[in-house]
Amino acid sequence: MQFSGGNEQTQNGHVLISLTEEDRLHILHPGQIIAYKGNPSGREDRFMDLAGMYRKRRWIRSKISGPSELLLGLPPGCRLHVVPIEAESSLLYDFRNVLFFSDGMTMKNRLQSIKNAVITQEWVRIKFSGPGQLGIISTGFMETLTLHPETPLYVDAGALIAYPEDASLKISVYGNSLASQHMKVQWEIKGNGPVLIQTGSSDPQLERQMRQDSLIRRTLREVLPFGGVFIK
Repeated sequence: MQFSGGNEQTQNGHVLISLTEEDRLHILHPGQIIAYKGNPSGREDRFMDLAGMYRKRRWIRSKISGPSELLLGLPPGCRLHVVPIEAESSLLYDFRNVLFFSDGMTMKNRLQSIKNAVITQEWVRIKFSGPGQLGIISTGFMETLTLHPETPLYVDAGALIAYPEDASLKISVYGNSLASQHMKVQWEIKGNGPVLIQTGSSDPQLERQMRQDSLIRRTLREVLPFGGVFIK
C-alpha cells in the first residue's frame, strides 16, 4: 500500500493511494473518493453499525480491494497522516478524525464519562488494534506530545485526536480566574505515553485581526510612494 500527496508535509487537498492485490482498505467517508481505477467489483459498500452512524453521521462505509488506485479529496485546510498501529496500541482516537484503516484491524468502543460526554459531545472513543495503518485527518499539522504522570497537560478539547487508554483525563481549565473564564474547554491529562494533537484550532478574533491587518497593508502598499518596497 502506497500513499502520495496530502501528507503532513504538503497541503495538496488530496491523497493518491495505490493498493496491491493483497491490500484491503476501509474508507469511512466514501464521498471523499474522487477517482477510482480498478475492477468495478473492487468496491464493496456496507452499512455502518449504529455507533459508527452516530459518530460519523454516515450510513455507509466502503471496502476497497486491490489491485487498484483511488484518489481521496481532503477537506480545505486539512492534512492526512498515515499512522502505523501496532498489535498492542493503547491510544484512543476521536472517530471523527479517522478517514480510513487497513483491513485486519479491530476497533473497540470506549465510553466516556457522562460528565465529559455532555460537555464535549464525545460519547465514545475508539481503540484500534493492528498491525495495520490508520488514516488520520487533522486541521493544520499534527503534533505528538509526551504525558507526565504528575504534571498535567492541558489540551483544547477540540484539538485532541488521541491519548493513551490508561491516562487520567478530566474536563478542566487552568490559570487565574480571568484566564479560566475566557478559554475554551480543556482536557487535563496525566499519564505516560504520547498524545496526538491537531494544531489548526484558531481564535476567531485573531483571524479577524489578521484579515484586517492584511487589508491595511495592501492599502498602504497601493497608496504610499514605494509602499510595495517598504511594506511587506
